Amino acid sequence: MFSQISERRMHQVRWVITSLWLILIGSLLFDPLTPWLTEANQSWSPFYIDRTICVQVQGKCIQEQPYALGTTIFWGAIVPSAIFILLIFGHELWRRICPLSFLSQIPRALGKQRQIPRSNPKTGVVRHELAKVNPASWLGRNYQWVQFGWLYVGLCARILFINADRTSLFIWFAITIVTAIAVGYLYGGKAWCQYFCPMAPVQTIYAEPGGLFVSRAQIGDQQITQSMCRTIEPDGKERSACVACQKPCIDIDAERVYWDKVIQPDRRWLYYGYTGLVVGYFVYYYLYAGNWNYYFSGAWARQANQLTTLLDPGLYIFKNPIPIPKIVAVPLTLGIFSYAGYAIGGLVERQYRASLDRRKRPVSPEIIQHRIFTVVTFAVFNFFFIFGGRPLILLLPLPLQFFYEAILTGLSTLWLYRTWRRSPERYDRENLATRLRRQLVKLKLNVEQYLAGRSLDDLSTDEVYVLAKILPEFNREKRHTAYKGVLKEALEEGYVDTASSLEVLQQIRSELEISEPEHRQVLEELGVEDPQLLDPHQQRSKENLVRLNGYRKALERMMALRERQAELDRQPTTDLRQRERTELRTLRRDYSITLQEEAAMIEDLDPIRHTIHRAEILLEQLQNSIERYQALSQPILPNDSPALLLVKSIVKQHKRLLVIGLLEILADLDRASAQSPELESPAVQIATNLGNLASTALQELLAEQFQWNLSSRVLARLTTPTDAQPSSAKNFSPAGIAVHLESMLSEANPLMQAASLYLLNRLDPTRAQAQVQFWHNSQRKLTPLMQEVTNVVSQISPTALADFPSLEKLVYLSDSDFFRGVHSETLIELANRSSVKTYSAGDSITEQGDTCRELLLIIEGTAEIHYQQPDRSIRIAAVLPGYVLDELEVLSHSNLANTIVAATTPTRIIALSVDLFDDMFDRDPDFARRVLELESRHLQELVDRDR
Repeated sequence: MFSQISERRMHQVRWVITSLWLILIGSLLFDPLTPWLTEANQSWSPFYIDRTICVQVQGKCIQEQPYALGTTIFWGAIVPSAIFILLIFGHELWRRICPLSFLSQIPRALGKQRQIPRSNPKTGVVRHELAKVNPASWLGRNYQWVQFGWLYVGLCARILFINADRTSLFIWFAITIVTAIAVGYLYGGKAWCQYFCPMAPVQTIYAEPGGLFVSRAQIGDQQITQSMCRTIEPDGKERSACVACQKPCIDIDAERVYWDKVIQPDRRWLYYGYTGLVVGYFVYYYLYAGNWNYYFSGAWARQANQLTTLLDPGLYIFKNPIPIPKIVAVPLTLGIFSYAGYAIGGLVERQYRASLDRRKRPVSPEIIQHRIFTVVTFAVFNFFFIFGGRPLILLLPLPLQFFYEAILTGLSTLWLYRTWRRSPERYDRENLATRLRRQLVKLKLNVEQYLAGRSLDDLSTDEVYVLAKILPEFNREKRHTAYKGVLKEALEEGYVDTASSLEVLQQIRSELEISEPEHRQVLEELGVEDPQLLDPHQQRSKENLVRLNGYRKALERMMALRERQAELDRQPTTDLRQRERTELRTLRRDYSITLQEEAAMIEDLDPIRHTIHRAEILLEQLQNSIERYQALSQPILPNDSPALLLVKSIVKQHKRLLVIGLLEILADLDRASAQSPELESPAVQIATNLGNLASTALQELLAEQFQWNLSSRVLARLTTPTDAQPSSAKNFSPAGIAVHLESMLSEANPLMQAASLYLLNRLDPTRAQAQVQFWHNSQRKLTPLMQEVTNVVSQISPTALADFPSLEKLVYLSDSDFFRGVHSETLIELANRSSVKTYSAGDSITEQGDTCRELLLIIEGTAEIHYQQPDRSIRIAAVLPGYVLDELEVLSHSNLANTIVAATTPTRIIALSVDLFDDMFDRDPDFARRVLELESRHLQELVDRDR
């Protein structure tokens, strides 16, 4: 709502509000006008002192004198207005008009902020970056306690010093303003709002997950959302001024921050403790005065002798003063109420969880906490407005008082209704629907006929998913492309990483019918297209992306200006370059751009340079993949191990994918060199390096040369390696092999992870145990397969594949011709629902004529098939491990044609039931197609042999 109001207009609003606020603060020292409105003889004024009313404090009437209205207006109107704005209009209005936030940005507007020197260890060049609060520092870890502590001190100070004493309140404001400006100098961004402001806890409670009339950052394509920091270009356009001072940031997406932190323990203290603090603050007026009239009359905001009461009794209960000085009673009372609020909140939470357990209603911890926080916020908001602003509201006519109550109750109830229905799943669904909507636009599908005059932007979240399902043009290839775009955006923003993407994007994968293997395939493709995207060492976040995009836009504008100036040629080139260097230095400082980020950004703005850099990264990855394969081919590893063969096949497939990516780059550079001959040299160099690294894979792929359309010079470098030292000659020590196996444990493929850990345990059990211990300590979420393997490794010292039941079944299934190439999720399902049977020599495995109930795969030993000949003689054929038995009978649901007997002890067989096979045929059409193709080839071979 308010996020789309232009920054220029809001800047004017901030000036007006801040000016009025400063005038009000100034009036605390000098106000010759408003005391006249409070004189006893000014009965027409709503603020006049009625001498006939006795406001008692501890049984005595206080003597009232004409007073200035500064404190009354601030406590009675401005503070309640802030609370109202936060719940109803959200932080996106409050943070854009808050005077303290505006004043804290004075150093930034003047270009006078603290900078930290950073030196490049390679070049020794020193550059200065804007100082930011380090998230790992004490302040970065404990800022919420600092803010809550300041809020607590502020409320104590209100009752003790600054409610009515205008000089003390002026000093409080002066200190706060100076502190805000000082923080704005010491740290970049909205450090005052994020780390210091005592209103921040209040804002967290009322403005998260969102105000009643607030825009949702996860919906729509707006680049500048909610209360994001922004600046105005000379041409009037807005761009982000975010420096990523806090991650995640409420200014960018309040609901994302809410769901990210909703179950953190400190949030419970914040909500419950704040509730107790608010109740304690207002109840203290009664405990101090012995009546409610003291508060509702507003006498506490104009009491002339406030400072002289500090050592008076601080409590007056049952008409008896309690001899505890007020200066002690106030912090003690507020502290007790805060702790009581936390204790009662925890008790209610436990009772609610127990109630759900008794009714056997499974609810996620996030939803339980969210519902309690929602009710707490609703309750404390309405409790606050029983008191907040009441001294002024009571001056209004009775109908207006009822209207005021109706507005507050109605709006807060509507907020309760809307907020109660929110959930992290709904947030994720809206977030992903927005990304899907963008991908549908990019695909340029013909959707008008389904929208009845509406645009894609007008569709609700659920309508976007429905549209994606019914579009005839949205075929499997385009679904793959759309999902790829969604996943890429999510990775760029840090919304997911490679480890969490499978689970987080499960909902949209289901909607687009993207399987787990297809997800991993998309990840591999993205890793080839943008190798840095999957780099686990890069800490990606939406805040960083916003910061870099703001810098990019400023950089693009500067480059466009340079081109225009060069065309007009109105300035000397030296002057233009000098001004450009100064502006670039300022931009780097304002956005806290590191040397690496600057180099990446400049490269990104040059497509050819970016392509060449991408090729260099892919060549490096190819080198690593080749070394992996060589490490797995060392004699020290058991070459006949099915687990080793599985891992080698996965590495080989990844190597092939990298080579394809490099060939595509070469094709692009070849086409570009027709217009820019200087690009031929980089293309030739890339081809030379590729030819030296992957000559075998190239021979297979270049047979499809029509796809690449490479020039003869580049093709010659690919087919004629110049490296005289064959790469296959490299030897690895056991430690070197272990390093590669450990690196493969971080891959997304669960089969590769499990098989690599098994091989590492065979090679070096100590290192395998260390890896398992690291995962357990880091509470890393593991797949069921990896959970089983890690449990076995941590409990015993296994040496045989049979010690890992699920893994054994998986590697043998994947190694057989019948199941080779089947999706990993299908293989895992087959392994989970299959069984291993052991026989001794002479045992009957199946009997001729019996109903076929299982497909059999021999994994150890030898079996004999007894064929019944037409002349009633028996022909015996031996079958070895890897052979699949009874597949035709399983497919046709017929009786067994032959008897099978175990020939050795032991003979071990994986048995898959007919029902399991039928189920997987229905669930995985690709599996059914592959099996039928294989059996068709077998039948054709039998027919040809009979001929």
